[in-house]
Amino acid sequence: MRSGEKERLGVIRMVTAAIKQREVDERITLDDSQVLSVLEKMIKQRKESLAQFQAGNRPDLVDKESAEITLLQGYLPSPLSDTELDALIAEAISAAGASSIKEMGKVMAIIKGKAQGRADMAAVGAKIKAKLGG
Repeated sequence: MRSGEKERLGVIRMVTAAIKQREVDERITLDDSQVLSVLEKMIKQRKESLAQFQAGNRPDLVDKESAEITLLQGYLPSPLSDTELDALIAEAISAAGASSIKEMGKVMAIIKGKAQGRADMAAVGAKIKAKLGG
């Protein structure tokens, strides 16, 4: 606040409001993984808005959403590299004993706990599908 970064301050206030809202709605105190899911949800919403603003030719709003995405991603853990992600997927496939696409849910459940906030789960799902022959 003292440094005059109004955009960062606005994003921090938005994040704390979203966390408090979920805590009040569900009458719980959020742990770290639940806070990560709130941040991921906010980033996903911003990406969807970004696509619509680009389609609507609104460069002012595109810039605003892009800045918010960048600031929100700063609060997520460092992303997994491709080699780390591939190793995690291989480990999860062997742990679940998965051999077909029908067992993809088991593999995703194992990976979700380890990669939450560190990888795009849609991309992870696509990689799992490719490895399981889907």
